[in-house]
This record gives sequence, structure tokens and C-alpha cells, in this order.
Amino acid sequence: MTGGAEPAAGFWRDRPTFVTGATGFLGSHLTGQLAELGAAVVVLVRDDVRPTPVRQLWGGRVSCVSGDVVDQPLLERVLGEYEVRTVFHLAAQTLVGVANNNPVSTFDTNIRGTWALLEASRRSPLVEQVVVASSDKAYGSQPRLPYSEDMPLLAVHPYDVSKACSDMLAVSYHRVHQLPVSITRCGNFYGPGDTNWNRLVPGTIRALLRGDRPVIRSDGSLIRDYLYITDAALAYLRLAEVMAADVATVGEAFNFSTEQPLTVLELAELIREAVGRMDLELDVQSTARHEIEHQHLSAEKARRMLAWKPHHTVEDALATTVGWYRDFLGEQPTP
Repeated sequence: MTGGAEPAAGFWRDRPTFVTGATGFLGSHLTGQLAELGAAVVVLVRDDVRPTPVRQLWGGRVSCVSGDVVDQPLLERVLGEYEVRTVFHLAAQTLVGVANNNPVSTFDTNIRGTWALLEASRRSPLVEQVVVASSDKAYGSQPRLPYSEDMPLLAVHPYDVSKACSDMLAVSYHRVHQLPVSITRCGNFYGPGDTNWNRLVPGTIRALLRGDRPVIRSDGSLIRDYLYITDAALAYLRLAEVMAADVATVGEAFNFSTEQPLTVLELAELIREAVGRMDLELDVQSTARHEIEHQHLSAEKARRMLAWKPHHTVEDALATTVGWYRDFLGEQPTP
């Protein structure tokens, strides 16, 4: 564990808070944190999907509204009837492969869903903070790294473009309509509760625990940021808290990162060590397409303006994550 500001329990106690995308990986963890802090949470759920292990921890502790994030009248009703003061907009189609194959549905959810949420928030007299989830993918390929918040958004691929558009919509609503909105940009999340086995961390851990060679779809040289899911949820809480106290943070974008970028192969090796299966070689297939080669973020602005930094080292976070998957998958530790 490293430092980092703890959530302000007094700020969140009984606070009417709306979360879109609450059934997703980050959304589940953020909603769980809010429920633990005593917030009056209402979540938007589009499909009646099988609950994840993380969602099961808070499923009976929040109000749940069924609907689609592109339904602006529904969003206005939720914000009004639940007297929402803080909004976390996480709802999105997040899978790059799906976005490449179905760009229109991705644009619809990620772009139209964002303007519907922003417009509904603009029309609500009670909303005090809106936090919109963008992505490091919005930066696209840049001539220098790490990404900093003053760089132009150069997205090209469908998912990346959808996040850049949602990012710019948030800026527009702030500057034109004075909506109290700020933006988060993060890299790849990992940690307990992620059951999307196509992602690197859960897929590699499951393969190793089952005695299989992990499949690496790229050539392993891609450089990425990896942020522990608990640190990501705490970053969102911290941003909303500071927005309430410091107007200078409103309308701004913030990168959240450990500032310790890793190649895919480097992370996979750390996972092999954490699981204790160095005998199982990686199956590097080099089939991934439409990927930016190198991406990583500077979190200097978040450190300076939000007094934020991650709580966990990658080694500690991976140890906790592997332990969770051992229990979840019913596997015994490898001798």
C-alpha cells in the first residue's frame, strides 16, 4: 500500500448519487464504495444480466432503474425524482473488438448516451457534480509520451473516437452551459470481479490456475497503463469531492495512473509469478489489430490539483487479485 486520500465519509453520507454503467467492472466497484460510504445511490441498468460477484455485494442496497442511457427523458426523471446531486457517467460499450465490428452501436451508446446524460443534468437544478468517464484511448497516437491533459485528442479507431467525442461533449457543456462536469482518463483496469476473460489479467490468471498456457493475442510489446480497480474507484470519489470544494477543478480533465507503464509481456510475467506457474509458457499469437502501440499517462495534474495517488503497488494488487480468482474459480494454490 502507498498513500492517497481516503474518501470523505461525511461528504457521501445520504448523498443522492446516480451511477450509469453500474453493472460494469468499474461501475460495480464504484457503486460498492458509495454504498459502503452510506450514499443514497441510484443506478441505471439496461439489461437484466447475471449479477457479478462484486455487484452481489451491493445489489440490495441501492435503488435500481431499468432503461437505456440514450433515453434522455428517463434520465431527467431519475435526476428529478431521486433529487440527485452527484452523477457518475460510466455507461459505455467498452470492448474494442465489438467497437471495430459494430461502430454504429458503439457510437450510439458512447456518444448519444453522453449528450443525453449531460443534457438531462443541465436541466436538473440539483445536480452539483458530473464526472464523465473518458479514456486514455481518446488521445490516440501521440508523438510523445506520457499523455498529458493538454494534448489534443487524436483518436482514430471507433472506440477511441467515441470516447474522444464524449470527452469533448463534456467540455462543451461546461464552457457553454456552465455544467459542473469534469472528465477522467484512465488506462486499463484490473482487479477482483472482472469476469471478461478476453481481458489480459483475468484471462491469464484463469489459464494459469487451470494449468493452461495463457494466450497473448498481441505480440506482447504493447505498452499500457494498468490501474488497480480499487484505486480507480477511489480516484472517481476523490474527483467529485474536490469538485465540490474547488471550482478550479470543474471543467477539467484528469489522468489517473500509477505512472509505471508495462508491456503486455511484462505484466503477464508478473501474473505468472503471482500465481506461481513459471513453468507455463505464454502463447504469443500476434493476431491483435487496430491497437495503438504505446500508451501511458502522466498523473501529475491529479497529484497536484486533487492530492491523489494510487494506494496499491502492482505487486500487492496482483497478489490480492490472484487470491480472489483462486477463491472464485474454486482452484487450490499450486504446490
